[in-house]
Amino acid sequence: MENEVRRRKNREKKSNVKSVDDGEESERVQCEKATEPMTDMENHRTQQQEDQKIFPKNVQENFKISIEMDLVAWILFIVAFLTRIFKLSQPRDVVFDELHYGKYVSLYMRNTFFFDQHPPLGKQLIAGVASMMNYDGNFTFTKIGASYAENVPIFWLRFVPALCGSLLSSLAYKLLQEFGLYRWTALLGGFLMIFDNALLTQSRFILMEPILLFFILLGLLFLMKFHNSPRYSSPWFIYASLTAVAFTCALSVKFVGFYSCCLAGFSLMRNIWARLSDKTVTDWQIIFQAVTMGIIFTLIPIVIYVAIFYVHLSVLHKAGPHDSVMTSAFQASLDGGLASIIKRQPIVVSHGSQVTLKPTFGRACWLHSHPHTYPVKYPDKRGSSHQQQVTAYSWKDVNNWWIVKRPTRNDLVVGDEPDPIKHGDEIHLVHGLTHRALNSHDVAAPVTPHAQEVSCYIDYNISMPGQLLWRVEIVNRHEEGDIWKAITSHVRLIHVTTGTALRLSGRVLPDWGFNQHEVVSDRVVTQQGTIWNVEEHRYTKTEDQKERERELVNREMIPLTRTNLSFLRKFMELQLKMLWYTDSLQINNHMYGSTPIDWIFMSKGIAYWVDPESNGQVHLLGNLVIWYSGTLAVFIYLGFLVVYLLRRRRLCYDLPEAEWKKFQLAGELLLGGYLINFLPFFFTERALFLHNYFPALVFKYLLLCFVIEHIYILLKMQLNSRIIDYLSRIAMFAWIVYVLHVYKTFVVLSYGGAKLSAEEVISLRWKDTWDFILHRRIAV
Repeated sequence: MENEVRRRKNREKKSNVKSVDDGEESERVQCEKATEPMTDMENHRTQQQEDQKIFPKNVQENFKISIEMDLVAWILFIVAFLTRIFKLSQPRDVVFDELHYGKYVSLYMRNTFFFDQHPPLGKQLIAGVASMMNYDGNFTFTKIGASYAENVPIFWLRFVPALCGSLLSSLAYKLLQEFGLYRWTALLGGFLMIFDNALLTQSRFILMEPILLFFILLGLLFLMKFHNSPRYSSPWFIYASLTAVAFTCALSVKFVGFYSCCLAGFSLMRNIWARLSDKTVTDWQIIFQAVTMGIIFTLIPIVIYVAIFYVHLSVLHKAGPHDSVMTSAFQASLDGGLASIIKRQPIVVSHGSQVTLKPTFGRACWLHSHPHTYPVKYPDKRGSSHQQQVTAYSWKDVNNWWIVKRPTRNDLVVGDEPDPIKHGDEIHLVHGLTHRALNSHDVAAPVTPHAQEVSCYIDYNISMPGQLLWRVEIVNRHEEGDIWKAITSHVRLIHVTTGTALRLSGRVLPDWGFNQHEVVSDRVVTQQGTIWNVEEHRYTKTEDQKERERELVNREMIPLTRTNLSFLRKFMELQLKMLWYTDSLQINNHMYGSTPIDWIFMSKGIAYWVDPESNGQVHLLGNLVIWYSGTLAVFIYLGFLVVYLLRRRRLCYDLPEAEWKKFQLAGELLLGGYLINFLPFFFTERALFLHNYFPALVFKYLLLCFVIEHIYILLKMQLNSRIIDYLSRIAMFAWIVYVLHVYKTFVVLSYGGAKLSAEEVISLRWKDTWDFILHRRIAV
């Protein structure tokens, strides 16, 4: 037995020695292989391992680029684009406001300054495309209906609005998806943007509304993506910046984009307010978020807005037809403008200076007088002084000249050493041709009776002595000094006797005043209308009255070179003019003017163009089915909101929390967007048109889609019946078919290419308030 055990142990020992020897041999072979040259594949594998050491796996993944395409969004865009560019060059006539915007684009091409009450981004985009098409800008937009010349690239001038109008459908689709709505609801939103006749019509011409709507919806889409992104992530910062860019661009197309900017600002503040109740968020986190958003939504808009105007003022450096709207200093900075006046004229206003006085911040006109007197009695039985009229005249005229005179001197000549007028000096202003001094007294002004009448004094030998002293107050003396200077000094002329200030009232005199502008002396001294500046200026060199008159009449103005004015001063002046400028649209007397109430029910359209050879025409009308459905949706949403709020007050929660938050968000952005773009027009004192409703209209259409889905969800929650589900789908299908029918019926008024008879036009008059144009055929 012991021998058997001993033999077994010897066998195990030999086996172990052999195993060790085999292991050592294997290890030796592996070491020899490791020292041999590596193959190409092994080299590649080793290089990959080294790359992984240098570039970690997460860094490599960051360099991956994935491209996603939403087929539905592209289909919506293509369908919309085809409807917008179909026969885009027709009609080849000036259509409605192409009269203005086309003219502005032409002036861009010629680098000629123009004034518009709205910022220039939309016009710049169109002008950029026109420039690429080598448009020279020589076509003059004289009147609506004027035929375009053959060299005018009318297709490309209308292309930018058509493109922006086409993108509205895709933007609406993506936006509704960001709200968390069903895909079919989002698809419905895009469908409504395509098949509304008003949006189609507005997108086919050189107009600003499609560009404005594009930037508003783009900004709203980025805002939703910003809210849905993880806080402080890269997408969060990117979408915040893009939101600021888009809404700034909307404001830079038309000032009404400001309302949508306010909507975005409210949404951002509400987001911060909601975080205040979150106890997991520290004070410093909230402060950091508020400061970050404040910087993004302040700095980016300022930079973009100023940059747009920098381009605008850099391009438009030549004098043009709108120069007179601007101040004298601004005009003098343009090539070929007011430079002729200031080139050789003296700077310092002195005793004996011959000057023209212009309201610095008012309309383009000059202080004026003529031999005619005020009526003895006005129609309201008030009496006047029957003195010589003093007005403001909108044209260059020899009667605009006045001579500055010190009260203590009898001559009017500037000697070898001029006697400068300074801040606080008292002067007489003598009318150049009639030689009567500027006067005011306690007599009511003709049109503004709460202010004093201004006249040139006539001595009737009655107990009404002249009150001729005026004190010069230089408003910007901290910049220009105490000496009165032509062009740059802004002055108030204070009537010494009564303490009132010379002011352009902004009202127009009746026929006896030749419909010129009223000038008064106002007790409210500190206001923009009381600020004047000297524009044209020369020194009186002769005492002979006839010689002086001859010099005034023969005064020539030949454009020479411009003077320098800083961009900041021109920028600020242009902003003030744009914000406060008034024009002929102030009075709502346009034939196609309408009110906000008219917009709700589409009581009035706008005649854009009429074919001179038939009754074919372009008329702005919306799709009645969508229009009325959207109006109804606003009231339905408000009804739901009242019911939900009352029931939640009673602790009855009809909606799941996620659905309630979605309902609140729709109210905040969609209903809020509709109201903030609609209600301000009730307080607007100017002529309004149907297209002013469009920013509110797109919000109304988006709200309509939400309300339709919300009703569908309520039916499923409350009834959960397959029959109800089928019936709702059938009703929706029938509604869409009717939308298409109305679109097809009125599409002839969007394209304007059909030769319509009078009977066909009358058949389209579904409402008595719609005013179509019919040619009157008179048989000879």
